[in-house]
This record gives sequence, C-alpha cells and structure tokens, in this order.
Amino acid sequence: MKLSELMKGYTIDANYEGWVTNDDYVFAIDTNPGGKTATTPADFVVVEMGIAGLDSNLNPITQDKTYIRAGQNTMKTGTQRSFSVTGDRYVGDEAQDYCLAHERKYGTGNKVVVNYLYFNILNGKGEKGQCSIIVNSDGSGNAGESSSINIEFKKQGKTPEEFEYSAS
Repeated sequence: MKLSELMKGYTIDANYEGWVTNDDYVFAIDTNPGGKTATTPADFVVVEMGIAGLDSNLNPITQDKTYIRAGQNTMKTGTQRSFSVTGDRYVGDEAQDYCLAHERKYGTGNKVVVNYLYFNILNGKGEKGQCSIIVNSDGSGNAGESSSINIEFKKQGKTPEEFEYSAS
C-alpha cells in the first residue's frame, strides 16, 4: 500500500496531545531508490501487511573514560537508528516482496540501501533517512503455522532529518 492510500483515512493534527499506541506509527520505504522517476513521500510503500511487530530502536554509541579526580564519564558520540520488523509472510505485499527479493536478501552495500519515513500518524511528526535492509529470516515456523519473517532496517549514512507529513 502506498503512503498516499493509507493517509486518505487520517487527518493530521499537529497539536495532538494524548496517548499513542504502536499502531499510530507509520514506517514506509522507497521501493524505487535511484529510479527513473522521482519518488515523493506519497509514493513510499507502507510496511504493514502481515506485520505483527515494529520495534524502533535508538541505540546510543558512547565512550567511557575515567579522569583524575573527576571519576568515570560517559560521552554520547552517536546514535544508531534501527527498526526491526517481524510478522507473517504475505506474498503480493509490495513492501515484503521488495525486501525479500533475492537481490536484497543477498545484496550488499548500496544495493540494499533505501530511503525511509517514520512518523506518528496522529501529529505527522517523525523522521526521514536512509537504511540498509537486513533480512534475518524470510520464512520460518512449524508445520501448520504461518511463515514468519524478520527484517531489520539499520540507519545508513548521515543522521536522519526531521520530517512532518503533509497531504500536499
């Protein structure tokens, strides 16, 4: 599903205040990076069909040092953003088919880098950046069960930028 299709049913309130659930976040990827046509946020593909879990993680990078008379100090030197997606395999879903294609399962370097958007569907605020697709499992489980998938998306390149969704 394209982001523009998902957002038809939502009205963004930039001043939203209240509780938020995991279902109130959108993670979408550009399945045409570097393609012949420019991709707008509306054309990004939402990662949602068959997805049971979306874990967004901020993994701080720190450096510990001990100084004379000051003791131990910890300095934050960076943040590694990552998303972990788990769920059931749905053949025909544009996001799953793209991520689980042979060239991404076995690809390396820039061949597995995509643009992403991650934002709150209630207030439209979030981030945009680039990430590497890392497929950990393209189908697993026991007889009679749904085939499970596990895909990680890890920040690539510069720090993600602030993003605010707009229907226009």
